[in-house]
Amino acid sequence: MRDRLGRIEKVSVAEGGSAGRVVGRYANRIAGGRFTLDGIVHRLATNEGRNTLHGGPDGFAKRDWAAAGQTRPGSAEFTLHSPDGDQGFPGNLDCSVTYTFDDGGALRIGYAATSDAPTVVNLTNHVYFNLSARPGTSIAAQELTIAASAYTPVDGDMIPTGAIVPVAGSPFDFRALRYIGDTAYDCNLVLDGWDGTLRKVAEARDAGSGRRLIVETTEPGLQLYTGKHDAFALETQHFPDAPNHPNFPSTVLRPGAVFRSTTVFRFDATA
Repeated sequence: MRDRLGRIEKVSVAEGGSAGRVVGRYANRIAGGRFTLDGIVHRLATNEGRNTLHGGPDGFAKRDWAAAGQTRPGSAEFTLHSPDGDQGFPGNLDCSVTYTFDDGGALRIGYAATSDAPTVVNLTNHVYFNLSARPGTSIAAQELTIAASAYTPVDGDMIPTGAIVPVAGSPFDFRALRYIGDTAYDCNLVLDGWDGTLRKVAEARDAGSGRRLIVETTEPGLQLYTGKHDAFALETQHFPDAPNHPNFPSTVLRPGAVFRSTTVFRFDATA
């Protein structure tokens, strides 16, 4: 925000979870709190047993982002500087997140980041949705489809094994619209047709309210998380633990390059 004199103020965040916040430097998990880049082993701060989750115990969701104000009508930009060694990650990282509402009411989230040393970056927003018009309603009867023909199975610590497995015959097959149901989901789905361009990857509906959510992204993965079924999260992302799996899409950011990612949430209603 800007004060009455036009000076940039910081927006503070309360302690707590990541709901509705930007998470990073690395969204999701990194196994053992470590990865190797260009032959150098980087040891990270851990906050989920021996693993690093959402950037560590002092990840981006707990930071004060500086509000740079409106870049254009209906848009607001926030910035954050993450110093070299922050939570163990290499490089001075400068990030920006821009939120824009278009004329149709869709919310576009644009991420950008640069670094002065080789590093890894994976940013997302941990927003939750419940499309019902009745407070307290479970999401079990809401319908969901995700354009993902494969997923990344995990071990007992929720770390990917490195395999990419077809969703056919698994609980993670949302290629056709179906009810979310009572299953507890926390799974990275491998989105079809990834080429770095913005495309539709998911759609959710609630018959009672007539509300519909469409998700578009430039990212290769989507984490479906349902928690206690009060709401669901569709976290667009690169894959969990990608720095430790060379067969996964790379999350490496090098000096002179710009990390960019875009996700759009579109809403409408038929009733």
